[in-house]
Amino acid sequence: MDELHQQTVNLLSFQPLPKDVFDAQVAFNLLARYGQQAQPPLDSIEARLLRHYRKIAGDDAAQPALFLLQAPIFHAHALAVFLELDGAADLPALSQVLAGDHVTIPGADEDPPSNVSAAGQQDLKLLVRGDAVQPNGVWLWATLDNLRISALTAVECAESLGAARPTGKIQ
Repeated sequence: MDELHQQTVNLLSFQPLPKDVFDAQVAFNLLARYGQQAQPPLDSIEARLLRHYRKIAGDDAAQPALFLLQAPIFHAHALAVFLELDGAADLPALSQVLAGDHVTIPGADEDPPSNVSAAGQQDLKLLVRGDAVQPNGVWLWATLDNLRISALTAVECAESLGAARPTGKIQ
């Protein structure tokens, strides 16, 4: 975030841009990959997301098509995931299955998920939409507050570790 902030300030004041983290101009730009020296590269983040998905959904679940972009926002992650199902998509049923703990699906009369609406929220905001061409296709548009989710995950891990800590005398 510091580099994005500094790039924004420098760009608006016509100064050279720092590129220590991203190795590319991120401010006011959309990137499908970072520069050669950036760590971690976006494709490694895509691979990690797919590994986590397989771990959660299982090997038998439909695998999403995923293409990660770096957008110049200070707060939140946003992603689009395409799923191809075995049959025609029942969007209301799929929405009902996906909604629940830590996942909120806004109603038709509410604004769709965005990085702005996700900021400060502890839930992942999700929009389920059918594909215009592929009747078996479903698009998931998700946004989440990256800082809040990381903090909540850290707290949950600490609570789990605390509960598992042995009590009594250790020899």
